[in-house]
Amino acid sequence: MTMHSSKEQNSSKQNSYEVNFDGLIGPSHNYGGLSHGNVASKSNALKISQPRKAALQGLEKMQANRSFGLQQGILLPQQRPHLPTLRKLGFSGSDKSIIQQVSNSAPELLASCYSASSMWTANACTVSPSADSADHKVHFTAANLSSMFHRSIEHQCTAKLLRVIFDNDEYFSHHDALPMSSQFGDEGAANHSRFTNSYGEQGLQLFVFGRYAFRQNSVATAKFPSRQTYEASLAISRLHKLDESQVVFAQQNPKIIDAGAFHNDVVSVSNLNTFFMHEEAFVDKAAMQAELRQKFAALAPGNPELNSELNFVEVPTDMVSLESAVKSYLFNSQLLQLPNQDGMTLVLPEESRENAEVSAYLEWLQTQSTPIKEVKFVDVRQSMQNGGGPACLRLRVALTQAELDATNSNFILNDDRLSKLNQWVERHYREEITPSDLADPALAEENFVALDELTQLFELGSFYEFQQ
Repeated sequence: MTMHSSKEQNSSKQNSYEVNFDGLIGPSHNYGGLSHGNVASKSNALKISQPRKAALQGLEKMQANRSFGLQQGILLPQQRPHLPTLRKLGFSGSDKSIIQQVSNSAPELLASCYSASSMWTANACTVSPSADSADHKVHFTAANLSSMFHRSIEHQCTAKLLRVIFDNDEYFSHHDALPMSSQFGDEGAANHSRFTNSYGEQGLQLFVFGRYAFRQNSVATAKFPSRQTYEASLAISRLHKLDESQVVFAQQNPKIIDAGAFHNDVVSVSNLNTFFMHEEAFVDKAAMQAELRQKFAALAPGNPELNSELNFVEVPTDMVSLESAVKSYLFNSQLLQLPNQDGMTLVLPEESRENAEVSAYLEWLQTQSTPIKEVKFVDVRQSMQNGGGPACLRLRVALTQAELDATNSNFILNDDRLSKLNQWVERHYREEITPSDLADPALAEENFVALDELTQLFELGSFYEFQQ
């Protein structure tokens, strides 16, 4: 394994950040109920959505992070409806004709190609910081999301956008999605955590999977599919040039998946040296924690300045049931280290405060001696009703100052860009979208006009397929 010098480590420790890249919720935000295994998505299927309100809630969440003193990035919505996919499926003619054909004969396909699910950027890709990779580059692998059709059409645009934002071969390395097969199902950073003392120091990466693809599974789900495979996680660790001493693979508890925790970020969240998790989240919790502790301690042998201990903050089932954890999205929160803060802040959806069981636990948590010292709440109800909380809406990217300087600054938010984005949403987004609205070709045209203006705001040129 290639080690960094102490000088490099000290420099990175002083000048490194975790930048949250939130997904801008697209103008086609609707409740299609497309995600099997996602309880919220299914329970709100075919209800009236509020895309303008959804996008403004997302932007307000981004601004809240900035107000905490954090660097905040943004990822853009994808082209929806995605008519190229429908053309691949045999529909032809003008855009208007295709929408009419599909709405009459295969409305489920139209809903899939209208989905705004790329807003959940925790599924965009898996990221490994330069401090962990053998070539000292930040690595990105776009998630193939092969288990769900409406998400499987995202990865090409995702990879293209990431290459625009992180466009410097000296600092960044990009990988296309893994093969589109059930054996290599990859759901991105929603099943990935990293532990470190400082974002710029070498860390330990945890890859969580639901099943094995090429060996017998000793445990399996009975109700919902296990989307992430061990083989996919292993492939990403190879692509990202990670040493085996810096990675841990752990299987998610099938009971958790069947309860509606379709990604591991529904039952756990990490930051720096702290892991906030439900006690039933993993198949073999004790073995996982022992391996994490041993490998984390080995990252800094003989260096008393570095903390070699991990903090596990476990939520017991007798305090928060699986049902309450999934319904409230207690764990689909952001665990943040704010500048000049002693301890961490947990940023949760309002639904956590409104759940009596979870609210009681959070009050108790703040009386305990853990790294989590403060809780805050954000309103992302439009996203929550479609199955995504605060953690779903963000992709975490650890960057040194040099890497941040090499990142396309158009995608790092400032006051001016936020103001322009709010105005853009107000101009272009509908207040409501009903399921029947998807059959109206005017909605597609409105979306394309909005995205065309968005590319000008971000200086992207002809980025989307409809522009080419």
